Amino acid sequence: MIPFVRELDVAHGRVDAVSPLIRRVIAANPGPFTFTGTGTYIVGRASAGAGVAVIDPGPPDDAHLAALLTAIEGQAVSHVLVTHTHRDHSPLARPFAHAVGAPVLAARPPAQVVHASGSLDEEDDETFAPDIVLAGGEVLEGDGWTIEVMATPGHASNHMAFVLREENALFSGDHVMGWSTTVVAPPDGDMTAYMASLDAVIARDFSTIWPTHGAPVTDPAPFLRAYRAHRLEREAQIVSQLAAGPRRIADMVPTLYAAVDARLWPAAGLSVWAHLIALERAGRVSASPGPEIDAVWSVR
Repeated sequence: MIPFVRELDVAHGRVDAVSPLIRRVIAANPGPFTFTGTGTYIVGRASAGAGVAVIDPGPPDDAHLAALLTAIEGQAVSHVLVTHTHRDHSPLARPFAHAVGAPVLAARPPAQVVHASGSLDEEDDETFAPDIVLAGGEVLEGDGWTIEVMATPGHASNHMAFVLREENALFSGDHVMGWSTTVVAPPDGDMTAYMASLDAVIARDFSTIWPTHGAPVTDPAPFLRAYRAHRLEREAQIVSQLAAGPRRIADMVPTLYAAVDARLWPAAGLSVWAHLIALERAGRVSASPGPEIDAVWSVR
Protein backbone atom coordinates (compact mmCIF):
# COMPACT_ATOMS: atom_id res chain seq x y z
CA MET A 1 0.00 0.00 0.00
CA ILE A 2 1.19 3.49 -0.81
CA PRO A 3 1.40 5.55 2.44
CA PHE A 4 -0.57 8.48 1.05
CA VAL A 5 -0.54 11.78 2.92
CA ARG A 6 -4.02 13.30 2.76
CA GLU A 7 -4.06 15.59 5.79
CA LEU A 8 -3.31 19.21 4.96
CA ASP A 9 -4.31 22.41 6.74
CA VAL A 10 -5.65 24.49 3.87
CA ALA A 11 -6.70 28.12 3.65
CA HIS A 12 -6.70 29.28 0.06
CA GLY A 13 -4.56 32.37 -0.44
CA ARG A 14 -2.76 32.07 2.90
CA VAL A 15 1.04 32.19 2.92
CA ASP A 16 2.49 29.23 4.84
CA ALA A 17 6.18 29.02 5.76
CA VAL A 18 6.77 25.28 5.39
CA SER A 19 10.59 25.18 5.68
CA PRO A 20 13.44 27.67 6.20
CA LEU A 21 13.54 28.41 2.47
CA ILE A 22 10.03 27.52 1.28
CA ARG A 23 6.65 29.23 1.48
CA ARG A 24 3.47 27.92 -0.12
CA VAL A 25 0.26 29.60 -1.29
CA ILE A 26 -2.61 27.33 -2.39
CA ALA A 27 -5.02 28.41 -5.11
CA ALA A 28 -8.77 27.97 -4.74
CA ASN A 29 -9.10 25.34 -7.46
CA PRO A 30 -9.77 22.13 -5.50
CA GLY A 31 -11.11 19.14 -7.42
CA PRO A 32 -10.80 15.43 -8.11
CA PHE A 33 -7.51 15.98 -9.98
CA THR A 34 -6.10 18.96 -8.07
CA PHE A 35 -6.95 17.77 -4.53
CA THR A 36 -6.97 20.89 -2.31
CA GLY A 37 -5.77 23.14 -5.14
CA THR A 38 -2.56 24.17 -6.88
CA GLY A 39 0.25 24.89 -4.41
CA THR A 40 2.57 27.67 -5.59
CA TYR A 41 5.99 27.60 -3.93
CA ILE A 42 8.14 30.61 -3.11
CA VAL A 43 11.79 29.64 -2.68
CA GLY A 44 14.08 31.93 -0.69
CA ARG A 45 14.26 33.76 2.61
CA ALA A 46 11.11 35.55 3.71
CA SER A 47 12.98 38.69 4.79
CA ALA A 48 12.52 42.05 3.10
CA GLY A 49 14.76 42.59 0.11
CA ALA A 50 15.55 38.89 -0.35
CA GLY A 51 15.57 37.39 -3.85
CA VAL A 52 13.18 34.51 -4.51
CA ALA A 53 12.05 32.05 -7.18
CA VAL A 54 8.40 31.09 -7.67
CA ILE A 55 7.33 27.63 -8.85
CA ASP A 56 4.01 26.85 -10.60
CA PRO A 57 2.02 30.11 -10.35
CA GLY A 58 -1.07 28.09 -11.16
CA PRO A 59 -4.44 28.62 -12.87
CA PRO A 60 -5.76 31.94 -14.24
CA ASP A 61 -7.19 33.22 -10.97
CA ASP A 62 -7.12 36.90 -10.02
CA ALA A 63 -7.43 36.15 -6.31
CA HIS A 64 -4.45 33.79 -6.43
CA LEU A 65 -2.41 36.34 -8.36
CA ALA A 66 -3.19 38.95 -5.71
CA ALA A 67 -2.22 36.51 -2.95
CA LEU A 68 1.11 35.75 -4.63
CA LEU A 69 1.92 39.42 -5.14
CA THR A 70 1.15 40.09 -1.48
CA ALA A 71 3.33 37.16 -0.42
CA ILE A 72 6.40 38.47 -2.27
CA GLU A 73 5.86 42.16 -1.54
CA GLY A 74 9.21 43.83 -0.85
CA GLN A 75 11.15 40.97 -2.43
CA ALA A 76 12.73 40.50 -5.85
CA VAL A 77 11.58 37.57 -7.98
CA SER A 78 14.43 36.35 -10.19
CA HIS A 79 12.85 33.22 -11.72
CA VAL A 80 9.30 32.06 -12.44
CA LEU A 81 9.52 28.29 -12.88
CA VAL A 82 6.85 26.03 -14.36
CA THR A 83 6.89 22.24 -14.01
CA HIS A 84 4.71 21.65 -17.08
CA THR A 85 2.07 23.25 -19.24
CA HIS A 86 -1.16 21.81 -17.87
CA ARG A 87 -3.77 24.45 -17.20
CA ASP A 88 -3.71 24.12 -13.40
CA HIS A 89 0.03 24.95 -13.36
CA SER A 90 1.07 27.43 -16.03
CA PRO A 91 -1.59 29.97 -17.10
CA LEU A 92 -0.85 32.43 -14.29
CA ALA A 93 2.90 32.37 -15.01
CA ARG A 94 2.81 35.13 -17.61
CA PRO A 95 0.61 37.60 -15.69
CA PHE A 96 2.64 37.00 -12.53
CA ALA A 97 5.99 37.31 -14.34
CA HIS A 98 4.82 40.52 -15.99
CA ALA A 99 3.80 41.97 -12.63
CA VAL A 100 7.14 41.21 -10.96
CA GLY A 101 9.44 41.72 -13.96
CA ALA A 102 10.93 38.22 -14.02
CA PRO A 103 11.45 35.66 -16.81
CA VAL A 104 9.43 32.47 -17.13
CA LEU A 105 11.52 29.27 -17.33
CA ALA A 106 10.12 25.90 -18.41
CA ALA A 107 10.63 23.06 -20.85
CA ARG A 108 9.55 23.62 -24.42
CA PRO A 109 5.79 23.02 -24.78
CA PRO A 110 4.70 19.99 -26.82
CA ALA A 111 5.16 20.56 -30.55
CA GLN A 112 1.53 19.65 -31.10
CA VAL A 113 -1.14 20.35 -28.53
CA VAL A 114 -3.05 17.12 -27.96
CA HIS A 115 -5.95 16.99 -25.57
CA ALA A 116 -6.32 13.82 -23.56
CA SER A 117 -9.88 14.45 -22.43
CA GLY A 118 -12.18 17.39 -22.15
CA SER A 119 -13.06 16.35 -18.59
CA LEU A 120 -9.59 16.56 -17.04
CA ASP A 121 -7.52 19.34 -15.52
CA GLU A 122 -4.66 17.79 -17.47
CA GLU A 123 -5.37 19.82 -20.60
CA ASP A 124 -2.51 21.81 -22.11
CA ASP A 125 -2.22 25.56 -21.71
CA GLU A 126 -2.13 26.32 -25.41
CA THR A 127 -0.91 29.90 -25.03
CA PHE A 128 2.10 29.13 -22.82
CA ALA A 129 5.57 30.10 -24.07
CA PRO A 130 8.58 30.33 -21.73
CA ASP A 131 11.14 33.12 -21.97
CA ILE A 132 13.92 30.63 -21.26
CA VAL A 133 13.62 27.00 -22.41
CA LEU A 134 14.91 24.39 -19.96
CA ALA A 135 16.28 21.00 -21.01
CA GLY A 136 17.21 19.56 -17.62
CA GLY A 137 20.52 19.76 -15.79
CA GLU A 138 20.59 23.56 -15.51
CA VAL A 139 21.60 25.05 -12.15
CA LEU A 140 19.88 28.28 -11.10
CA GLU A 141 21.36 30.31 -8.27
CA GLY A 142 19.65 32.94 -6.17
CA ASP A 143 19.81 34.71 -2.85
CA GLY A 144 20.89 31.85 -0.57
CA TRP A 145 19.35 29.08 -2.67
CA THR A 146 20.36 26.79 -5.51
CA ILE A 147 17.84 25.06 -7.77
CA GLU A 148 18.76 22.23 -10.12
CA VAL A 149 16.45 21.49 -13.03
CA MET A 150 15.55 17.79 -13.33
CA ALA A 151 13.80 16.47 -16.43
CA THR A 152 10.98 14.12 -15.40
CA PRO A 153 8.91 13.36 -18.51
CA GLY A 154 6.00 10.95 -18.31
CA HIS A 155 3.01 12.70 -16.80
CA ALA A 156 3.66 15.25 -19.53
CA SER A 157 6.34 15.15 -22.19
CA ASN A 158 7.68 18.52 -21.01
CA HIS A 159 7.52 17.85 -17.27
CA MET A 160 10.35 19.28 -15.16
CA ALA A 161 11.00 18.95 -11.44
CA PHE A 162 13.15 21.32 -9.42
CA VAL A 163 15.72 20.34 -6.79
CA LEU A 164 16.40 22.69 -3.89
CA ARG A 165 19.94 21.64 -3.06
CA GLU A 166 20.12 23.38 0.32
CA GLU A 167 17.31 21.19 1.66
CA ASN A 168 17.78 18.09 -0.54
CA ALA A 169 14.18 18.64 -1.55
CA LEU A 170 12.33 18.03 -4.81
CA PHE A 171 9.48 20.15 -6.15
CA SER A 172 7.87 17.29 -8.04
CA GLY A 173 5.00 19.02 -9.83
CA ASP A 174 2.61 16.21 -10.79
CA HIS A 175 5.32 13.58 -11.26
CA VAL A 176 4.89 12.40 -7.66
CA MET A 177 1.90 13.43 -5.55
CA GLY A 178 1.48 12.63 -1.88
CA TRP A 179 -2.29 12.20 -1.96
CA SER A 180 -2.73 10.04 -5.08
CA THR A 181 -1.00 8.36 -7.97
CA THR A 182 -0.35 10.48 -11.04
CA VAL A 183 -2.40 10.41 -14.23
CA VAL A 184 -0.33 9.39 -17.26
CA ALA A 185 -2.54 10.34 -20.19
CA PRO A 186 -1.50 9.50 -23.76
CA PRO A 187 -0.75 10.67 -26.30
CA ASP A 188 1.44 13.26 -24.53
CA GLY A 189 1.78 11.21 -21.34
CA ASP A 190 4.10 8.22 -21.64
CA MET A 191 4.34 5.35 -19.14
CA THR A 192 7.77 4.17 -20.28
CA ALA A 193 9.16 7.68 -19.79
CA TYR A 194 7.29 8.02 -16.52
CA MET A 195 8.82 4.87 -15.01
CA ALA A 196 12.31 5.91 -16.10
CA SER A 197 11.81 9.32 -14.50
CA LEU A 198 10.50 7.70 -11.33
CA ASP A 199 13.63 5.54 -11.12
CA ALA A 200 15.76 8.68 -11.53
CA VAL A 201 13.94 10.36 -8.64
CA ILE A 202 14.31 7.27 -6.44
CA ALA A 203 18.05 7.20 -7.12
CA ARG A 204 18.48 10.75 -5.80
CA ASP A 205 17.37 9.85 -2.24
CA PHE A 206 15.63 13.14 -1.51
CA SER A 207 14.80 14.16 2.05
CA THR A 208 11.46 15.77 1.16
CA ILE A 209 9.19 15.88 -1.88
CA TRP A 210 6.95 18.91 -2.37
CA PRO A 211 4.17 18.12 -4.88
CA THR A 212 2.20 20.92 -6.51
CA HIS A 213 -0.97 19.36 -5.11
CA GLY A 214 -1.24 18.22 -1.51
CA ALA A 215 1.04 17.71 1.46
CA PRO A 216 4.78 16.98 1.33
CA VAL A 217 6.21 13.48 1.35
CA THR A 218 8.61 13.58 4.29
CA ASP A 219 9.82 9.97 4.08
CA PRO A 220 10.30 9.59 0.32
CA ALA A 221 12.22 6.29 0.08
CA PRO A 222 9.44 3.86 1.18
CA PHE A 223 6.79 6.06 -0.42
CA LEU A 224 8.51 5.98 -3.81
CA ARG A 225 9.15 2.24 -3.59
CA ALA A 226 5.43 1.71 -3.00
CA TYR A 227 4.58 4.17 -5.79
CA ARG A 228 6.73 2.21 -8.21
CA ALA A 229 5.41 -1.17 -7.01
CA HIS A 230 1.85 0.05 -7.52
CA ARG A 231 2.55 0.81 -11.20
CA LEU A 232 4.07 -2.63 -11.74
CA GLU A 233 1.14 -4.26 -9.93
CA ARG A 234 -1.32 -2.38 -12.14
CA GLU A 235 0.58 -3.54 -15.20
CA ALA A 236 0.34 -7.15 -13.96
CA GLN A 237 -3.40 -6.74 -13.34
CA ILE A 238 -3.91 -5.50 -16.90
CA VAL A 239 -1.99 -8.45 -18.34
CA SER A 240 -4.04 -10.80 -16.15
CA GLN A 241 -7.27 -9.30 -17.51
CA LEU A 242 -6.08 -9.86 -21.07
CA ALA A 243 -4.99 -13.41 -20.29
CA ALA A 244 -8.69 -14.24 -19.89
CA GLY A 245 -9.39 -12.98 -23.40
CA PRO A 246 -9.27 -9.85 -25.57
CA ARG A 247 -10.58 -6.73 -23.88
CA ARG A 248 -11.22 -3.06 -24.50
CA ILE A 249 -10.04 -0.54 -21.93
CA ALA A 250 -13.65 0.37 -21.11
CA ASP A 251 -14.23 -3.29 -20.17
CA MET A 252 -11.28 -3.39 -17.78
CA VAL A 253 -11.54 -0.09 -15.90
CA PRO A 254 -14.61 -0.91 -13.74
CA THR A 255 -12.86 -4.03 -12.46
CA LEU A 256 -9.36 -2.60 -12.11
CA TYR A 257 -10.62 0.56 -10.40
CA ALA A 258 -13.66 -0.78 -8.54
CA ALA A 259 -12.54 0.96 -5.33
CA VAL A 260 -11.96 4.32 -7.04
CA ASP A 261 -14.46 7.16 -7.38
CA ALA A 262 -16.20 6.63 -10.74
CA ARG A 263 -15.55 10.30 -11.56
CA LEU A 264 -11.90 9.32 -11.94
CA TRP A 265 -12.55 6.41 -14.31
CA PRO A 266 -11.93 8.46 -17.47
CA ALA A 267 -8.48 9.36 -16.09
CA ALA A 268 -7.96 5.75 -15.00
CA GLY A 269 -8.74 4.60 -18.53
CA LEU A 270 -6.03 6.89 -19.85
CA SER A 271 -3.50 5.39 -17.42
CA VAL A 272 -4.53 1.89 -18.52
CA TRP A 273 -3.99 3.01 -22.09
CA ALA A 274 -0.52 4.30 -21.15
CA HIS A 275 0.34 0.92 -19.62
CA LEU A 276 -0.93 -0.89 -22.71
CA ILE A 277 1.09 1.30 -25.07
CA ALA A 278 4.22 0.50 -23.04
CA LEU A 279 3.37 -3.21 -23.09
CA GLU A 280 2.71 -3.10 -26.84
CA ARG A 281 6.11 -1.48 -27.43
CA ALA A 282 7.70 -4.24 -25.37
CA GLY A 283 5.99 -6.88 -27.54
CA ARG A 284 3.85 -8.24 -24.70
CA VAL A 285 0.40 -7.25 -26.00
CA SER A 286 -1.16 -6.38 -29.35
CA ALA A 287 -3.97 -4.06 -30.33
CA SER A 288 -6.55 -4.29 -33.09
CA PRO A 289 -6.64 -2.36 -35.30
CA GLY A 290 -3.88 -0.29 -33.63
CA PRO A 291 -2.85 0.98 -30.19
CA GLU A 292 -5.72 3.44 -29.77
CA ILE A 293 -7.82 3.94 -26.66
CA ASP A 294 -10.85 2.11 -28.15
CA ALA A 295 -8.81 -0.82 -29.53
CA VAL A 296 -9.29 -4.46 -28.66
CA TRP A 297 -6.19 -5.59 -26.74
CA SER A 298 -4.80 -9.11 -26.51
CA VAL A 299 -1.84 -10.88 -24.92
CA ARG A 300 0.75 -11.95 -27.46
